[in-house]
Amino acid sequence: MKRLDTLDKSAPLWGIPFAIKDNIDLANVPTTAGCPEYAYTPGAHATVVERLVEAGAIPLGKTNLDQFATGLVGTRSPYGETHNALKPELISGGSSSGSAVAVARGHAAFALGTDTAGSGRVPAALNGLIGLKPSLGAWPTRGVVPACRSLDCVTAFAHELDDAMLVDRVARGPDASDPWSRTIVRRSPELPRRILLPGGDWPFFGPYASQYEAAWRQAEKKAARLGIEVRTIDYALFAEAAAVLYDGPWVAERWAALGAFVETHPGVTFPVTEQVLRSGSGDRHEAASVFTAIHRIGALKLEAAKLLEHAVLLLPTAGGTWSRDEVRNDPIRTNSDMGRWTNHCNLLDLCAVAVPAGEAARDVPFGITLFAVSGGEEMLAKFADRWANPTEEAEQRLSGRPENQAVTIPVAVCGLHMRGFSLERQMKDHGAAFVREEKTASRYKLFKLPTTPAKPGLIKQEIGGSAIELEIWEMPLDKFGRFAALIPAPLGIGKIELADGTEVSGFVCEGYASASAEDVTVAGSWRNV
Repeated sequence: MKRLDTLDKSAPLWGIPFAIKDNIDLANVPTTAGCPEYAYTPGAHATVVERLVEAGAIPLGKTNLDQFATGLVGTRSPYGETHNALKPELISGGSSSGSAVAVARGHAAFALGTDTAGSGRVPAALNGLIGLKPSLGAWPTRGVVPACRSLDCVTAFAHELDDAMLVDRVARGPDASDPWSRTIVRRSPELPRRILLPGGDWPFFGPYASQYEAAWRQAEKKAARLGIEVRTIDYALFAEAAAVLYDGPWVAERWAALGAFVETHPGVTFPVTEQVLRSGSGDRHEAASVFTAIHRIGALKLEAAKLLEHAVLLLPTAGGTWSRDEVRNDPIRTNSDMGRWTNHCNLLDLCAVAVPAGEAARDVPFGITLFAVSGGEEMLAKFADRWANPTEEAEQRLSGRPENQAVTIPVAVCGLHMRGFSLERQMKDHGAAFVREEKTASRYKLFKLPTTPAKPGLIKQEIGGSAIELEIWEMPLDKFGRFAALIPAPLGIGKIELADGTEVSGFVCEGYASASAEDVTVAGSWRNV
């Protein structure tokens, strides 16, 4: 699609072809949900399809999916595995596999998917697309085969964010016949005040694990240079919510929707799909455990909402990918890996948009996902536009060109000059601005020098050592010399090797000082000393 907003406002999607995931009803066309024996022929469109058709869009037909929308890999269908649009030996992502590939290969201008655990985002990332997952309930789910009815969302895949947002404007709004739809109050379309990045070391996976990690590190650096405050957060609350989706009672909601069919049609469900569905059967989740989980998710939801006020959470959409052979040989573990960064979203009542962020390797797209509180789609769109089209100021930061003709130098600090410590003011007095949190290469020791007040001494080791947390600031070059002159021995300015192998100027310590100092390397950061 291109410049759709210039078309007739009464039919803003006039003549635009779109595809429909085959768990969403298209009148007089069978809905199979990836299971021929389950098929039925609806007499009416799903609400979202009806709204798109009324806006002039032309439905082309149905697309393949992981059966009953249970999977994130695109290989769980009796109709065949959906191949990645760019590298056929790799997975396409699921469960909305066919919808993403139809758009990526140009068969449709946009496509509808669904998203309960990441199915509207993972396929977008693996095929180089935009994947818009609106706020829970913003698009009606009447006419959608339920996976987990209280969490299901209809989503859109497109090449351009503006196109996905136009589909959103057409599709959103409550449906009086849908008890799960609701009116979502849109928040103001302004840039976030903060970008939240996950702290800690998270494993990447699959045959391109190292390339994915390198692509993510580049994304972190880009985020730090967009002119918006960056904060590193503890990801634990999001990880806990993600674990609840399949380890908690919500898996029983899937069984409530589809268990009767599975029981009365033995042998027709895709084997790995039935295994997942049956994990929600029996008495594993009694009533008390359901309410315990609901109350815990309520607390996590409140915590996430406070954290995300005026902020976006930026994560890799996926931490890697797999070949279709690898998934076939180990279907549960590989599928679980694909949801590490996505499963929390609907349980915490967040909206999200997956956007391309370069390539991990040739023809292996890398993508990030932006998350916001319910109703924050316009803020996400604003930030995604900044990501794709940085302002002149941000472009200067990204390219290293002078900003307002002032040349700056990155400075790494690891002690009292960090934010919140006594010498932070010294940084600001010399025109420095915080950029991001970082870690050194795993070749350093941190010492507590016997001074008043105590100061850290960072010393590089020939053998051994650990990664030490520090901060990167940008300081005007014309003030750097005066700043360096203030630094007392045994400290000084030298080159510090970062975790990604690059070097920056920063605080180092002469080796002789370690003889009378306390080794506090195990703390990992001066903040922990």
